[in-house]
Amino acid sequence: MHGWRKRLVYVAAAFALFYLFTRPANAADAVNGALDGIMHGADQLSVFFSKVLT
Repeated sequence: MHGWRKRLVYVAAAFALFYLFTRPANAADAVNGALDGIMHGADQLSVFFSKVLT
């Protein structure tokens, strides 16, 4: 990994930890929203493949 990418990952991780400790309810909402989006995407892929295979 290039130096700037590594620093960017560290900054993002530090921000995530800061957000987690200063606003835990908002951080939980953000994680739930992301997981809901992933689940919705998986459901849509399931519908797609079931339509393709039938």
